[in-house]
Amino acid sequence: MVQTLTQNERRTSVDDVFDTLHEQIATLQLKPGDRISEADIAAQFGVSRQPVRDAFSRLANLDLLLIRPQRATEVRRFSMRKIEKARFIRAAIEKEVICRAAARCDAEGETLLSAALAEQEAATAAKDVERFGQLDYAFHEVLCSIAGVDYAFEVILEEKAKVDRLCMLGIEKEQRIPELLADHKEIANAVIAHDTDAAVEACLKHLSRLDVTIERITATNANYFESETA
Repeated sequence: MVQTLTQNERRTSVDDVFDTLHEQIATLQLKPGDRISEADIAAQFGVSRQPVRDAFSRLANLDLLLIRPQRATEVRRFSMRKIEKARFIRAAIEKEVICRAAARCDAEGETLLSAALAEQEAATAAKDVERFGQLDYAFHEVLCSIAGVDYAFEVILEEKAKVDRLCMLGIEKEQRIPELLADHKEIANAVIAHDTDAAVEACLKHLSRLDVTIERITATNANYFESETA
């Protein structure tokens, strides 16, 4: 109880503003290019402008807000260069993780993967998008654990977060879930069979699912992306 109270006491108005805006940006309630003001947010939360300014700064450090002196603050548009960089880093790391997982997977690893897939199947049947999203992260964490490189998941998590907002603009997640589940099954089966080549191929195919989303969004919502001179 003492620990819980201490944690609650440490929470500040900056945290409240940050968490709310982060959620709104991540779920595209606030879209790329949307303008927001310190004054409006301060009034919304009933706080002074300083905690809002601090929350804005934290969001800017995550590349989610663009703060420009004497100009309106806006939700950061997507940068193709940063997207390509994040995907390159993640693909390189995931490939190494998959290779190691396929080489090291034992009976315990197979049990973990089977359990992970069973949970994903249940979430798919229930059309529970939020739950499946959580299990998606957990699946990649299990692969890192089997590979003996738990620390790699931290990097994957960081790079994945950079494109998750873009994924939200793709087709409805309920429609994508069966496809993603099939990818996970293909990866897991290859890892369990110690088939490194097949596992890597399945993993890279899984990561390439974003290509179609990027092509469609750049064609229909070019204003969501930074210009080359931005």
